[in-house]
Amino acid sequence: MTEIDPSPRTGAAAVLEVADVPTAPAVAAGEAAGGGLLDRSWPWQLASFVLVLGAWEIAGRWPVSLAFPPFSQVMTAMAEMVAAGDFVRAYAVTLPPLVVGVGIVGVLGVVLGIAMGLSRGFEWIGLPLMVVLQTAPIAAIIPLLTYFYGVSATSKIASVILLSAPIVVLNSYRGIRNTNASLLDMCRSFLGTRLQQVTKIMLPHASGMIFAGLRLGISAGFIGVVLAELLISPTGIGDLISYNRSIARYDKMFAAILSILALATVTLSLLQRLENRLFRPDHAVS
Repeated sequence: MTEIDPSPRTGAAAVLEVADVPTAPAVAAGEAAGGGLLDRSWPWQLASFVLVLGAWEIAGRWPVSLAFPPFSQVMTAMAEMVAAGDFVRAYAVTLPPLVVGVGIVGVLGVVLGIAMGLSRGFEWIGLPLMVVLQTAPIAAIIPLLTYFYGVSATSKIASVILLSAPIVVLNSYRGIRNTNASLLDMCRSFLGTRLQQVTKIMLPHASGMIFAGLRLGISAGFIGVVLAELLISPTGIGDLISYNRSIARYDKMFAAILSILALATVTLSLLQRLENRLFRPDHAVS
């Protein structure tokens, strides 16, 4: 005689379990983003990297401009700057405003984006402002910050926020708004609460776009802090760039630029690994 389970899972719990099951396209996307495709394509990435550096070396040795040194000369200058402690002193000034600005945007920006996605009132207030900030010529606005905050770290923090906030907020907002409507309708039909809709369906669905916004926001934050140091106060890594340009030490100038690019790349790679471990544990890059 067949026994029937006396406690079948019905109602909101059933639809929430359905919402947690990944679809075939999502699984395929996870495999691609989680490391399978990356593991197969790394030789091509390495080859393209070597090709670019080789082209740089050749172009630098071509008698066209003294302002474009060969890659080997830039690496020699970078080694000298590392030995002299130039980068340690520069990043001790550059990183604190960057970390504070990105931290503020990473918390408040995500919260505001989610609120805009859930509430029409927040959307009407926040969306036009974020769109204006995203399209505004921020490089022309940054020098105006000195009228409010002077030549200080606060101006750098404000620059980071101005460049990164629209990206983080809008990505979080779109992630919530693009939630599968059929899943929400099913949850409501099974008497799922609003809190269950948000925590079990909307936030998991939007997590990919939220993390993508954080990565892009951090990239914009690096740009913001360097622009502030170039346009507002010659300090930190921006001072290394502008000073060596003024004395025609272009090898050191490019070395400083490469250092900020390398730091940004490593930071974004670590954030990508964190995303893989949190949301794609079966495909996390080890």
